[in-house]
Amino acid sequence: MLEAFGLDARTEAVYREMLDRTAGSVAELAVRAGTTEPDVRDAFDHLVELGLLTPSREAVHGLRAVGLEAGLEHLLRRQEEELARRHHDLAVGKAAAARAIAAYSTQQPDVDQDGSERLVGLDAIQGRLELLTGRLREECLSIIPGGAQSEASLRASRPLDEQALGRQVRMRVIYQDSVRNDPATYAYAQWTTDRGGEIRSSPVLPGRLLIFDRTVALVPIDPDNSRLGALCTSSPGMVATLVALFEQTWEVAVPLGATRGQAPEDGLTPGERELLRLLSSGMTDEAAGKRLGVSMRTVRRQMATLMERLEATSRFEAGLKAARRGWL
Repeated sequence: MLEAFGLDARTEAVYREMLDRTAGSVAELAVRAGTTEPDVRDAFDHLVELGLLTPSREAVHGLRAVGLEAGLEHLLRRQEEELARRHHDLAVGKAAAARAIAAYSTQQPDVDQDGSERLVGLDAIQGRLELLTGRLREECLSIIPGGAQSEASLRASRPLDEQALGRQVRMRVIYQDSVRNDPATYAYAQWTTDRGGEIRSSPVLPGRLLIFDRTVALVPIDPDNSRLGALCTSSPGMVATLVALFEQTWEVAVPLGATRGQAPEDGLTPGERELLRLLSSGMTDEAAGKRLGVSMRTVRRQMATLMERLEATSRFEAGLKAARRGWL
């Protein structure tokens, strides 16, 4: 009954017997409390520490029990004082942490005046992702270009995604269409949807993007080399622009499980149309492949198929014929 005040069953039994004032010797008290003499002495020490036993005015070196009502009021005051002390210590700790963070931030050359911070290296990015994921409350938006994701990237993402989804955070992710051809990435996307995440894909995506609760965003410093680091920003204007970019991309993307239909007027898939557009703009096979998240081999195979359909003997001729048909 008195566990909330720090008394276990044995100590409470001894205290109740002491309240009777006829407990007698330690041996008699042990019998009445159903315990041993050493346990009674340990209980005495604990009760004295709690202020429920005080020196007796009648028996030399003896102890008397403080009345139940007065004793519990004393314990309640002790708990209130302890709680107040903890609140004070917590406030002091928060203030010290805020000062330390502020001081550390001003010492960092990679922190801009608007609060944007350059995170250099994969370890710095992973550390910030762990922090931001732990603070997530409502929504996480992601654009993940590049097609198939590396095993290391998927392994690093899984515990963070599982943590957020377990807290019922809404997660919306846009992959590139080419992930449909990569078993590992596709399986990860299905794992995400099985836990409540929403996944869509698009043939071409803007750069990698992560937005946390529409207040903080992470974008790569160099989209072609993620190892160079990322920019973490909480600037309202920048975040709002990135959210708008995500929503526009989300609207034209399709659910990962859906099949992209062909346009009835020309029979081109969105991926084929985008490949023609990229190559006609002068982009190399390698660069076009990166934009589409596919290999150069796939780009060349798709282009060979398109040239065959256009009955073209060269890419230049294919471009002319595609333009004449309104494919570009």
